[in-house]
Amino acid sequence: MIDLSNFKTFDFSEGVPYISITNNGITFNKSVIMKMKYPAYVKLLINEAEKQIAVQTCEEDDDKSVQFYKEKSNGVLSVRWNAKDLINTIARLCDWDLRQTSYRVNGVLVPELNLMLFDLNEAVTMV
Repeated sequence: MIDLSNFKTFDFSEGVPYISITNNGITFNKSVIMKMKYPAYVKLLINEAEKQIAVQTCEEDDDKSVQFYKEKSNGVLSVRWNAKDLINTIARLCDWDLRQTSYRVNGVLVPELNLMLFDLNEAVTMV
């Protein structure tokens, strides 16, 4: 008999976590939400030196917390931030012209810090 107690069922529905960065906003796909366990509030962290951003789960009353996941009546699992200041900050940081090109950046879950990390240096252009 094989001991399966240390095995977990793989969830194929989650997929690869990523963000889409366009001139109109930043969209977090359903995998980001699912892998982070549906956080209602997060902090956005920016590492300008390394060109990285992260979203970290936090409480509503934490300093600079922002609403993240909120269940939608249509059941769509995504989060979109349209803040022009954020879009302009990322465009400046990466020297991107978002009016011409949009980008996709895969995320890496860092469970011990309750965050998802996105390395903007790894961005690929979207077609």
